[in-house]
Amino acid sequence: MMVRIFLVGYMGAGKTTLGRAFAREMGLSFIDLDWYIEERFHQTISQLFAARGEDGFRRLERNMLHEVGDFENVVISTGGGTPCFFDNMDYMNAQGQTVFLDVDEETLFRRLRVATQQRPILQGKSEAELRAFIGEALAGRMPFYGKARYRFDGSRLESREQIAESVEQLRALLACDKETDNNN
Repeated sequence: MMVRIFLVGYMGAGKTTLGRAFAREMGLSFIDLDWYIEERFHQTISQLFAARGEDGFRRLERNMLHEVGDFENVVISTGGGTPCFFDNMDYMNAQGQTVFLDVDEETLFRRLRVATQQRPILQGKSEAELRAFIGEALAGRMPFYGKARYRFDGSRLESREQIAESVEQLRALLACDKETDNNN
């Protein structure tokens, strides 16, 4: 049986953390869409954004989503904005299982506050500005995230134990069997 799982949610929701752990546990490939784009174009997301503008970047992102969306036995972690452009959410729903990692604003704030240097869009924001930015962006993206087939609590990904528990919960939610189970 072919498996294709798309993880969607806001930056800091844990898409890469959970996706990588889940893929490892299930014997699937893991692709972080942002990393995939950076590898293909030998530029950071920030550089691509700067060079192409948001419209150009979003077209590129859509093309790469369609490329990885044809892969089989894969878990794909999308960029936080990926579901919000073109028909990306409908495309992902048609191609495989979609899971929205739902995380409350306070948890996102706590996670992103320590990662502002790695995320150019957050650089230079005060704590109050960061909170407001997260709240506004999340509100605007919820209609897209809400189209995911499954909603999953991504707030418990802080330790190895929580990640392992989350992997098992996601496996139960998606009713997935490990690849090795399928071969018996």
